[in-house]
Amino acid sequence: MQGLSYISFVAILCSLFLIPSHGNKTNNAAWQKGGATWYGDPEGAGSDGGACGFTDTVSKPPLSKMIVAGGSTHFKNGIGCGACFEVKCSEHKDCSGKVVKVMVTDLCPGGFAGGIHLDLSGTAFGALAKPGKAQQLRNAGELKILYKRVACSFGKSIHFTVDAGSNPYYFATAIEYHNADGNLVQIELKQANTNKWIPMKHSWGAKWALDLGSKLQPPFSLKLTQDGKIKKKSIVAHNVIPIQWKPGHVYRSVNNF
Repeated sequence: MQGLSYISFVAILCSLFLIPSHGNKTNNAAWQKGGATWYGDPEGAGSDGGACGFTDTVSKPPLSKMIVAGGSTHFKNGIGCGACFEVKCSEHKDCSGKVVKVMVTDLCPGGFAGGIHLDLSGTAFGALAKPGKAQQLRNAGELKILYKRVACSFGKSIHFTVDAGSNPYYFATAIEYHNADGNLVQIELKQANTNKWIPMKHSWGAKWALDLGSKLQPPFSLKLTQDGKIKKKSIVAHNVIPIQWKPGHVYRSVNNF
């Protein structure tokens, strides 16, 4: 797995992300075994959003280059985009054993010697190391890790990035930074001056779309539903897409899960 040829190969295929946690605080979920590799530049972001469609936000706060790509088990055909995990390593001499928090941002095909495969950016992989040992750990090429699903924590705002192909008759948006302990499984849209919620279709990655064949009437409210650990949860971002919305723009809710 080590070497430039491997890194160049997975750079085409993969990307997912990591956010450092505060200390070693974790939840009570059981740790599972897996494997980790890295790709891209040693201190880079891996790629710009990949199969989830988050673009260059992966290089900016709160993600800040902490990227990792997961296999189909976690990507779930895009429904897994935005899911968070905690990851740590201890078996290699340069592993710190500290916990980092990860969010799925991309798909990485393939596997890892008998277990789950997470492909980290160079920055994320280095975050697992003891102080001053990041490059030495990256030189290992691959690691055995422990990981578990946890709730995301991004504050009080969800970001809706309107697809560049959207128009008055077709609306699509990528959804990012939702505080999920489950996956987003349904998005509904409500137009101005109506009480009817219209189901949107999962398009790809983190993107959902609506094409009614007739002109849409903004502002739009969006209802998000996730399959939480115990039961489904829903929130409404009231009038989050304004009357004068524009393709390519980012709009933010004032609430989160």
